[in-house]
Amino acid sequence: MAALRRRRSRPDASSREHESLEERLDRELIDVPAAVVCALCDDPDCTGCEHEQSRSGVVAIIAWERPLAPVMTRLWSTARMTTRDAESFFEALPDGPVMPALRFAAICELLAASSMLALLIPVAAVVAPGWLTHVVMDPAARSLALRVIVAGLPGFAALLVLAHAAHGLSIDRGATKQGAQSRKTRALRFGLYACGWDLVGGPLGAILVAIKEGVRFAADALHAGTSVPGIASRAFIRGCYRLEGRAATLALRSAWVGAAVATIFAALLIFAALIALVLV
Repeated sequence: MAALRRRRSRPDASSREHESLEERLDRELIDVPAAVVCALCDDPDCTGCEHEQSRSGVVAIIAWERPLAPVMTRLWSTARMTTRDAESFFEALPDGPVMPALRFAAICELLAASSMLALLIPVAAVVAPGWLTHVVMDPAARSLALRVIVAGLPGFAALLVLAHAAHGLSIDRGATKQGAQSRKTRALRFGLYACGWDLVGGPLGAILVAIKEGVRFAADALHAGTSVPGIASRAFIRGCYRLEGRAATLALRSAWVGAAVATIFAALLIFAALIALVLV
């Protein structure tokens, strides 16, 4: 975007009274700030920034990466955007550091896994009250259950994070097969921020949505898991790799296959590690 540097003396008040409509419009169009710089590279002569990070050229600032707001406020705002505004959020997802996205993913999956466990306990109390009583009262069973929970929750959360990360990197691989330039960092960020789907679509997310937005929106959030991944992935491919139509479809197909293989492999590793930890 190049700055318009045309100099023109400003007319005084008396001359403005007698100027024609055409002259006034010409003055208003020309009297612009003398220093207009690119928001990305700070170059006033930039005509199309090579550092462009979104389809529109405007860098999207993710709520989670704004340090001033409270942590849980930033977490929920970002997670909600990954579902309610999935298309616009992921199409404009910018480049950036991976660690904030990784922290976001880890917290989301830990909360999602914990809320699932909290939901299963009352279900077990109804379906198998005798077994649950045995686990609570027997010291050996209680110790084993605690070890499984302590190791299992982080392990399950790690599996989900790895699955989402594998999905993002698989999208990058599928897009490059269609001739697009590789964007591994942004693709990894896509996968990590996609963990917000699991938080909003889980029991805890449904409760929060019901409290903040109403029961109808909570039902929509629970069903978002079936439609949001496809919408978000296609939007990301369109915004990051400039692929649409058949090329985007082929890239997505390759991405789902790659993500499935990577997820199965990660699941086997984590499952083996959990078994070893429990048996020690």
